Amino acid sequence: MEEKRSCADCGVLNCHTRDKEYPEFCLTTELSVETAEKVHCLYEDEENKRVSVISAQIENEFYLRYTRVEETVEFARRMGYKRIGIATCVGLIDESRILARILRKNGFEVYGAVCKIGSFPKTEVGVPETDITRTGAVMCNPIMQAEVLNQAETDFNVVMGLCVGHDSLFYKYSKALVTTLVSKDRVLAHNPAGALYQAKAYYKKLLEEEE
Repeated sequence: MEEKRSCADCGVLNCHTRDKEYPEFCLTTELSVETAEKVHCLYEDEENKRVSVISAQIENEFYLRYTRVEETVEFARRMGYKRIGIATCVGLIDESRILARILRKNGFEVYGAVCKIGSFPKTEVGVPETDITRTGAVMCNPIMQAEVLNQAETDFNVVMGLCVGHDSLFYKYSKALVTTLVSKDRVLAHNPAGALYQAKAYYKKLLEEEE
């Protein structure tokens, strides 16, 4: 079966510029009126509208001027958040402590939860003994991180380097909105986009079939 083309295959991006023709497979033109209206109505939700407006304002005012740390502080301030949760990997605890200091200096209360909180052996969730030889036997506990921050009634949560998949579970169970400050990439100093910028070299073997 032929794979359906989508935004990942588009080089036109008329949805961004709105000054040219849409490609035949454009998802924008394929949207039903019902779907478009349903989603548009969601932006009338008070929180959704406030997040959208403030995000756009920060992008406009500080484009190419603010780091993501600064944008996060500014966003939390404008949203009126008071208590910020930090869901951190144990391997980035030093960086999370620096973030906590910055947030506190800017008037926020900070509540952190490390990934090993309430930890238990990986084998208890079905990880084979053979799959814990390099990274240790103790399970990361992102659902507990979310629960702890939920109980602390954080207004906004920041993810600091949770593993792929573990971050997904945290997003799933966090009651507060979440942003990611650090995406874990042990190979590239937590800069996963670096591999994409160097894709021809870094992923040469993976791309050989396409060339």
